Amino acid sequence: MLNTELCKQLGIKYPIIQAGMGPFSNNKLCIATANAGVLGLLSTSGITTKQDQPGIYKHFAETGGASPDDAPEVIFRKIYQQTFEMTRASGGIFGVNVMVSAELKPIAEMIINTAIKMRKENPEMHDRFKVIFTSAGDPMGWGEKIKGAGFKWLHVVPSVKGAERCRKAGVDIIVASGHEGGFHTSWEPVHSMILLPAVAEAMAPHGVPVVGAGGFCDGKTLTAALALGAAGIQMGTRFLATKESDFAELWKQGIVKAGDRGTLVARGFVGPARWIKTPASLQHQQNTLQKAPGVFLGVPDDGMSQGARELMDFEKEGIDATFAGDESKALYAGGECAQRINDMPTAKELVDRIVAEAREIIKGFPQRYV
Repeated sequence: MLNTELCKQLGIKYPIIQAGMGPFSNNKLCIATANAGVLGLLSTSGITTKQDQPGIYKHFAETGGASPDDAPEVIFRKIYQQTFEMTRASGGIFGVNVMVSAELKPIAEMIINTAIKMRKENPEMHDRFKVIFTSAGDPMGWGEKIKGAGFKWLHVVPSVKGAERCRKAGVDIIVASGHEGGFHTSWEPVHSMILLPAVAEAMAPHGVPVVGAGGFCDGKTLTAALALGAAGIQMGTRFLATKESDFAELWKQGIVKAGDRGTLVARGFVGPARWIKTPASLQHQQNTLQKAPGVFLGVPDDGMSQGARELMDFEKEGIDATFAGDESKALYAGGECAQRINDMPTAKELVDRIVAEAREIIKGFPQRYV
């Protein structure tokens, strides 16, 4: 009943993707979600935190079975190997999320090249280390490397225009991310109810599957995504608040406690970001209005202005405070769906619950509406 094109292409049991969130690792979460029958994605943004946020860097390395003193390529080798070994019994499918913006290109190439090398060295990995998921940049120029190595290629976009560029680049599956999403959001506030069917309709003639992201958190929203033309959903915030999630406990509890109207938008590291309301995020929003008003006007900036840099410094300080458990200064991101999250199950409990709810809803449609 839920065997969509996403399941068929990736070999997963259920049409759900666990988002590759940062800046903390999600090494343990990826293992848990892959074992639960969905696509688990490893985060990689923690590799950029060594100088400015050494505590987060240490956490990123150690949860992957590595040492912070290891070379970056060695860290990723150990992360990939650990994930492979710890999903062996379930046959879980996993991949890696890589930011490909121009300033991060050398790091992105190292991460992808390491994945390619490891699959060549261990052919058994081909069956389960299946996905390179690119984000925060232009997909053009990456296809030959990624698809040439036999990976399925996914890329996330906030617009139909972005989806068309993905199609031209040769992306296998497109993730359409609405403005409800947590942390990184688009400069223009187009939400999933509009974005997802628009992208699905635009890609349908070309046979490119589309996945919805932004606001999806349960069986109801999974069913809605399928009705809107999607082949599945991607969830970040909902998976963040699970027992296996690597994120700081204060962050996880903040998602569960967010409640009605619990989020706001302010400047983030790569543009607009959605944060859980805290004293620090409310101040961050005020600072954004004064120093980077383009966030609220749909006018992108390159992050190089004095104001934008000050805001990014504030962001780092707030995330460090979250890691340290300092609630008075904590700054942590989350999607709008946080107001609908009120528990912290295991990843498997969550997936089973979502799938059961979606199946029940779909089964009941003929009795209700036909």
